[in-house]
Amino acid sequence: MSLILKIENIEKYYGNRSNLTKAIDGISFDVEEGEFVAIMGASGSGKTTLLNCISTIDRVTSGHIYVAGEDVTKLKGNQLNKYRSHELGFIFQDFNLLDTLTAYENIALALSIQNTKIKDISKRVNEVARKLDIQDVLQKYPYEMSGGQRQRVASARAIITNPKLVLADEPTGALDSKSSKMLLTSFNHLNTDFKTTILMVTHDAFTASYASRVIFIKDGKIFNEIRKGAQTRKEFFDKIIDVVTLLGGDLNDAL
Repeated sequence: MSLILKIENIEKYYGNRSNLTKAIDGISFDVEEGEFVAIMGASGSGKTTLLNCISTIDRVTSGHIYVAGEDVTKLKGNQLNKYRSHELGFIFQDFNLLDTLTAYENIALALSIQNTKIKDISKRVNEVARKLDIQDVLQKYPYEMSGGQRQRVASARAIITNPKLVLADEPTGALDSKSSKMLLTSFNHLNTDFKTTILMVTHDAFTASYASRVIFIKDGKIFNEIRKGAQTRKEFFDKIIDVVTLLGGDLNDAL
């Protein structure tokens, strides 16, 4: 398999010399094509900052981030815009759907920006809707959908452009347990059957147990890493809880 993401000794500082905070402290890891990786850590551990640096919302202070072999820390202007719109898919905790557009229009928007032909847009939207079982809500507006349906529409929007990497920031944070399980099952479907590469930030052990690998971050550094391998999801969940316990702090922050 080829490398989709390579994080090389990145650091991120906030503030000035008199009040300097080191949010990321020399993190390095790789993500291969078709992997489903979860990043776990308590609030303030640096996991969201890491995701923001990969998405180029934030700039690293030092180090390099490579996506499909390209150093995205050096991109500027149109190159940066192209990277964000073509190489990445985003799934946010609060859905970020446009209220004035139907589900179909929300999903199709990214293709419209890329000047995709109308007939191709229709074909691709319907294909991704079938993958995520949201055909019946395509003509509905966000306020007419459940939280789980809105998040699956957001997921469809994230993968419609066939990005090399999908970034998910606490994707189950605003969902009830039933909707969370449906969304995570959809993630597994996308990852297993369509080889979508997913990097997901979460504080929730149940959510992380759907991934194939979990990287734990503490105080801006990698604390531990575990792989699911041949374990059942329940066995992997128990192993995640063991590492969370070693991380220390309030377990409620990670469950």
